[in-house]
Amino acid sequence: MSVTIQSVQAEHHESGFAIAHSKPRLSWRFGSSDTEGWKQTSYEMLIKREDADIEENYKVQSEDSVLVPWPSTPLSSREIVHVKIRSKGNDEKYTNWSEITLEAAFLDRKEWKANLISGPPQPKDDPKEPFRLRKSFSISSNPSKARLYATAHGIYNVEINGQKIGDQVLAPGWTSYKNHLNYQTYDITTQLKQGENTITAYIGEGWYAGRLGRPGSRNVWGDRLGFIGQLEIDNKVELVTDDTWECSDGPVKNSEIYNGEIYDTTFDESKAKITRVEILPFPEAELISSDAPPVRRVKEVRPVEIITTPSGKTILDFGQNLVGWVRIEKDLKGDGELYIRTAEVLEHGELGVRPLRTATPNDRIILGGKTKGWEPNFTFHGFRYAEINGVKPSLEDFTAIVIFSDLRRTGTFKSSHDMINRLHENVVWGMMSNFVSVPTDCPQRDERLGWTGDLQVFAPTANYLFDTSGFLDGWLKDVYAEQIFWKGVPPTVVPFVPPNKFNDPWPKPHAVWADVVAITPWDLYTSSGDKGTLEKQWDSMRLWLDKGLPRGKNGLWDPLAPLYGDWLDPNAPPQYPAHGRTDTHLVGNAYLVYVTSLVAKIGKILGKDSEASKYESDAMKYKKLFQEEYISPSGRLVSDTQTAYALVLKFGLLDDTQIERAAERLEYLCKWNYFKVSTGFAGTPILLPVLADNGLQHIAYRMLQERDNPSWLYSVGMGATTIWERWDSALPDGSINPGQMTSFNHYALGAVAQFMHSNIGGLSPTSPGWKSAIIKPQPGGTITSASTSFSSPYGLYSVDWRIENDKLKLDIQVPPNTTAKVVLLGLEEDVGSGKKSFEVDWRSDERWPPKGIKGPQSVAIPDEFVP
Repeated sequence: MSVTIQSVQAEHHESGFAIAHSKPRLSWRFGSSDTEGWKQTSYEMLIKREDADIEENYKVQSEDSVLVPWPSTPLSSREIVHVKIRSKGNDEKYTNWSEITLEAAFLDRKEWKANLISGPPQPKDDPKEPFRLRKSFSISSNPSKARLYATAHGIYNVEINGQKIGDQVLAPGWTSYKNHLNYQTYDITTQLKQGENTITAYIGEGWYAGRLGRPGSRNVWGDRLGFIGQLEIDNKVELVTDDTWECSDGPVKNSEIYNGEIYDTTFDESKAKITRVEILPFPEAELISSDAPPVRRVKEVRPVEIITTPSGKTILDFGQNLVGWVRIEKDLKGDGELYIRTAEVLEHGELGVRPLRTATPNDRIILGGKTKGWEPNFTFHGFRYAEINGVKPSLEDFTAIVIFSDLRRTGTFKSSHDMINRLHENVVWGMMSNFVSVPTDCPQRDERLGWTGDLQVFAPTANYLFDTSGFLDGWLKDVYAEQIFWKGVPPTVVPFVPPNKFNDPWPKPHAVWADVVAITPWDLYTSSGDKGTLEKQWDSMRLWLDKGLPRGKNGLWDPLAPLYGDWLDPNAPPQYPAHGRTDTHLVGNAYLVYVTSLVAKIGKILGKDSEASKYESDAMKYKKLFQEEYISPSGRLVSDTQTAYALVLKFGLLDDTQIERAAERLEYLCKWNYFKVSTGFAGTPILLPVLADNGLQHIAYRMLQERDNPSWLYSVGMGATTIWERWDSALPDGSINPGQMTSFNHYALGAVAQFMHSNIGGLSPTSPGWKSAIIKPQPGGTITSASTSFSSPYGLYSVDWRIENDKLKLDIQVPPNTTAKVVLLGLEEDVGSGKKSFEVDWRSDERWPPKGIKGPQSVAIPDEFVP
């Protein structure tokens, strides 16, 4: 056997259990192999339906192994199908058989027989007290197959016979609840028993009715929490939520996303307040069994130090900024109250809570009962430090539980530079912290919203680090639904939450942010090869360009539209982060030209020739208008900034005769600023790749390795373990930036990791879904070795290079059924699958290290490079 199939996947679903596709496309990834140039020539698929006697056999002459069509009749709701696949290669050998079991979820809304039930109404303007919904029932025998289908308006967890079911947390997750509501399917076969059984659902307010935003709105989607549950045995409805259930209070007295949980360990079950339930109107939203993996507990982190603060407080340092909560490991004796306060940083030795603004992400546990194993039910925190009040802690008493939408890890990176490695780890932790049900901006303060601009600039990095296909595909569906409601304007946050008290409640159109509707589907298509993503989002792209985007008389952005521009330019005042040095409309119109041309390109791929032709013509017209407005004949720009030059070079907005001058000016500005970053959201993700693509690789490496503020390594030198929102979220003396908007866990500026993967590591796709790739490591700076890998839809690509004795040595691995182009100094070679090594002569860049440009000031600026 030359090549093996490692795994089979249906659509972008993590397992195939509870899949909501009647004709699921199938993909299979190959294991690593030494076989050179292996290509699939055909595949064989066996399909065995659980209720059928025969096994269907399909033999297909095709090289395709990613998202191949379902060959059989459509699945029906609840149906279980066993699928086996093997490939035949150009070596005439077969792979192993690889299997997947598919179980269909509800494929028709009519399958739902259950009701949405709730407890008594609660005051609208107050936090909602969590409540329990309970039902006892009897079954005549142990079941051979039992399922619970469940969802909620709020957050829920379910127990059957006292045992929690499933490994999900914060279910059903956060969606645009009026449009889409995820539901979960649980295999409860082993939890049920012959005779009496009891099912209990615990419901908290979560995102559905809790406070969101600053100072915040409650009840964004509704003020009544509710639960839907449908229990089936052997595909027959056994129990549904209805008015025969009972409602009671419980030990959780309050639990809010922003403000933490209050838990009473002394709660007396015999004194629970029992009330009747009420049937609420069934949700109008589309009920979805999502392809995205759920939020789960993914790591446990033990504290590394107990700190006594100057004021005498006791603080646990977990050594890592993370998202989740604190679990109590041991029974804590005595009465009183344990009060856990969390924050990301210390300031002047005390818990630094000012960046949390109006959020108080703290937990109160009323002692006197059982505490061992306690953890919150309906909240989560972003923190590194936990202040413990009311008990004297030891390092063994508490554990931090890390939660994350449990995406499959796909990308890795490591180099000879320790600080850059830590920076990359910070990017990974920042992404994990903010991919909790939706892609949020931050996980700790009174915000935690799905900002579209943050995701748009970070998506290429996210798509490399983790398999985001199902996750982002579902979120983009919400983006489009919100966009339709808001007359073509994609809100800056999705799911949409009314803006803070300073803004109009109607979402404003913003370049970079709204452009997520086209750029992110394209990035997903590049990563996954799924043309279906483009098809589903095509109308969203057109709606933005044709109706949502406010235009002036010439078709460019309305000159009076307030835009974020190059948000968080480090030169902007702390309280005015949009007031950077790059003209906001230069940024907006650069994106407009690029997105219009991108939509034209997408239209051609989808066969929408007439629409594509129109957008192509528009893009040419807008490019000419852009040049007339912002570019001098020689290639200078009206905004003489790093961001402006990066944008025009990246988006192809210059004539050929202007490119060299623009690149020269970008180089000058980097040197003039002594290699400090002066870009915000628009410029940061593309700055280093643009420098490298224009022959300025030495400048890119010099900026990456800079350690003074503002720079990527400044935060690393300050002890950061995640990516900061601002370049200087912490000032050199350790105090917190005075701006009211300061977070220590944002991922947007972590988009620099794309440069690490594609330029330092040297690995990038050259066709959708990584059917082909380019391996082109570009060593620079003081980095002498690096490695990167990516688990593609076909299998694992890996690159490992090192410089030894004036030689560049390279080891690569290319997965079966793909090809790669290897580009090194003096060498260019096309290779097929397998493992291969290369060695070429190496000459160090004579331009390294570059020097800054000194101005006329009397006090010299230090020009020291620290490797």
